[in-house]
Amino acid sequence: MRPVLTAEEHRRVDKAYQGDLIEAMDKAGHAVAQAAVRAGAGYGKKVVVLAGPGNNGGDGYVAARRLKARGVDIEVQALALPKAPEAVDAAKKAQAVGVKMTELGPPSECDVVIDALFGGGVRSGMPNEVVAWMGTTAPVVAVDYPTGLDPDTGRVRDAAFDATETVTFSTVKTGHVRGDGPDFCGVVTVADIGINGGRPCMHIAEESDAPRPRRRRSAHKWSAGAVMVVGGSTGIVGASVLAGRSALAFGAGTVVVASPRAEVAHQTAPQLPALDLDSSAERVGRFDVVIAGPGLAAEDVAAALPVVRSASKVLLDAGGILPEVLDATDGEVIATPHQGEFKRIAGVGGGAYSTRALAAGKGITVLLKGSPTLVTDGGLPTLVTSGGPELASIGTGDILAGMIGALWARGLSAHDAAVSGAYWHGVAAADLAAKRAVTADALADHIAAFTW
Repeated sequence: MRPVLTAEEHRRVDKAYQGDLIEAMDKAGHAVAQAAVRAGAGYGKKVVVLAGPGNNGGDGYVAARRLKARGVDIEVQALALPKAPEAVDAAKKAQAVGVKMTELGPPSECDVVIDALFGGGVRSGMPNEVVAWMGTTAPVVAVDYPTGLDPDTGRVRDAAFDATETVTFSTVKTGHVRGDGPDFCGVVTVADIGINGGRPCMHIAEESDAPRPRRRRSAHKWSAGAVMVVGGSTGIVGASVLAGRSALAFGAGTVVVASPRAEVAHQTAPQLPALDLDSSAERVGRFDVVIAGPGLAAEDVAAALPVVRSASKVLLDAGGILPEVLDATDGEVIATPHQGEFKRIAGVGGGAYSTRALAAGKGITVLLKGSPTLVTDGGLPTLVTSGGPELASIGTGDILAGMIGALWARGLSAHDAAVSGAYWHGVAAADLAAKRAVTADALADHIAAFTW
């Protein structure tokens, strides 16, 4: 997992660093110059560096010197003279090789802009000259954070640079992944400048954190993971069918839908056996996991409660995310709410702290849907960033529920099943989006390519 630090923790790590700060700045500026090249800077191209008085500006001066050596038509426009000793040194070295330096002026035509002003240091009340540059149509490379973005929350209060790429140092910070951060940071590149450490406040899941258990050679349909989907009320039977189809496609050996409209569910997906909801509690003991909620209407919740009470592992989704359903089980629980559903069971909006508090207080695993998706069992949250806007389509949440339920039934822990399901859900959707529009029906079939 990749660690994520708060901006304050990163400042503490920076302050405690005992190494050569000029060398660290040189490495940072080199990484910024490389990002500018990726954005289109090259021989004869015009690049404008917008420099502030601090270390962000120093990184910009180093980048300017490096780009000058590549034959780039480079200009530094400074909001103020450098103050930090390392930035003063970087500015002198840039001037010595002929980098043009002027005061910050109105926007001009160029091929690339490097935002080395403040990073996340200024969030409101920015100078008009800076705001004017935020409207540039040229690709923007931001140093550490796009100016105007809150480094902790990722919120943009007034205006911010819309970066093509943000070069940050040592590790990702919360402002890059929360709030508006993913929209304004573009691609976030982490450059190693030798300043490391710090206590993470969360982690980002990578492929190695998303296991998919193999089946034993001797496996049969009941030992390979058995899942019961509880839902499918009148008019929304399709949600339970989608969850069941995805659980089957993602490696569960046996999947059954328990529905008040069992005959409709079975006709819709003949590969899924269907049981009447009222008589399902007596059979739940055969199943490893119950997914309660896809397509479950309020009038059928009472009939679902005996099934939930009898289950040892329950994934609560959609119509199952209710206080009375959550309180009905003594088994392990994964809840997969979006923001509105989270407030329904927690009484407050979902965020890193409130989600962690709910998970710890109830002794459950919570997956808060969003971009990024957040998973916690009461410990440090794990962010899953593989999903994108292609998942903003009705029914894709039912696919996610089925995938997580299958992985849980296949033997993963609740936390690992939630992280892995969300990760491969995003990967499969992105892969499908490269070929066609993502719909839940198509995604239910496409996930099978990522099952093992």
